Amino acid sequence: MKKYFLLSLLVSVVFLPAAKAQKQATSLTGQQIKLNTITTSVPFLSIGPDSRAGGMGDCGAASSPDINSMHWNASKYAFMDRKMGFALNYTPWLRRLVPDINYSYLSGYYKLNKNQAIASTLRYFSLGDIAFTDVNGNPIGQFRPNEFALDVAYSRKLSERFSTAIALRYIYSNLTGSINIAGANTKAGQAVASDISAYYRNDEITMGGKKTTYSFGINISNVGSKISYSETAVRDFIPQNLKIGNNLTWNLDEYNTISVMVDINKLLVPSPPEVARDSTGSPLYGADGNLMLSSGKPSNVGTITGIVQSFYDAPGGFKEEFREIMWGTAFEYWYDNLFAFRTGYFHEAASKGNRQYFNIGAGLRYNTFGIDFAYLIPTVTQNPLQNTLRFTLLFNFESSKPTNKETN
Repeated sequence: MKKYFLLSLLVSVVFLPAAKAQKQATSLTGQQIKLNTITTSVPFLSIGPDSRAGGMGDCGAASSPDINSMHWNASKYAFMDRKMGFALNYTPWLRRLVPDINYSYLSGYYKLNKNQAIASTLRYFSLGDIAFTDVNGNPIGQFRPNEFALDVAYSRKLSERFSTAIALRYIYSNLTGSINIAGANTKAGQAVASDISAYYRNDEITMGGKKTTYSFGINISNVGSKISYSETAVRDFIPQNLKIGNNLTWNLDEYNTISVMVDINKLLVPSPPEVARDSTGSPLYGADGNLMLSSGKPSNVGTITGIVQSFYDAPGGFKEEFREIMWGTAFEYWYDNLFAFRTGYFHEAASKGNRQYFNIGAGLRYNTFGIDFAYLIPTVTQNPLQNTLRFTLLFNFESSKPTNKETN
């Protein structure tokens, strides 16, 4: 009988997604901050799955191609220089509190020829064993909540420097095991989504007398159906996201290479509006029975409308829209393509979640085998990954240098 605190979290995810009231918080300097975080269902889709990007401030849209490119930018697979490969990623979650919550990610790719590649990934998030109780504390069941997503992608070069990709995703989220909670029947949530991405790489640049590579990447991910955990609950957005990245890589000499990256992210879902209230603080309702708004726009809209609306619907206007942009910076050093050192920083505005942290990481490569490590250091708030060592195992096989048989 453990992790009772997670039950309230699950109930909130399933039944109270619309309860996003703006609240006040106090910053470290004593300044009052109005909280207006954007929440979605299946947030595990937003978790960076691999230890390479996990050591670089979650930057990956324009980093050099690797086996785990699906989450960051599937277009990079067309630039892989090996025929095929796979990787296994493992991340303990909330390790400071509980021992059996974890996030696993299996990825693989195959080069069809020098210009085309296919890839697939499976991510699995286990929340461990949870004992469900009623309001009186009586046991009503035990279950192991879990979520997974299965992806497939096709990536193709359109020129020597530019590639695009499309990925399709099936999402399954079972948080309650169909247990009746608060008088309502629950079910597993299911959704389908897609990613559209592009990647540009120019390795014929010279800066400071050194051969330099510039890369740019963009990925619009998780565009798809909403998800629901009961027959009566309102369907909720999944974490639709826009990611844009830039990367400069300098070849200092035959053995030493450094890269500097900057990524920005924005959720493509509506911002929670500000509800109109009377003098006692109670919400006001219109003649149609819906909540009245004092600012912002209704968030119960369709997928495409939500994407468009996400750029202009923040109750606080342009300033709040700007605060919804998350950013990360990264530094990566490679010695002879054998050893890597990485570090990075991720920033999210205090009023939008306040995730701010440094990362450090390292990587080793030898022939077909590789291993990456990452460690997170929070700078403001507690983080589920703090004091946790993440790792990735990678295997790349067979050079995919073009042959006379290869075609476009």
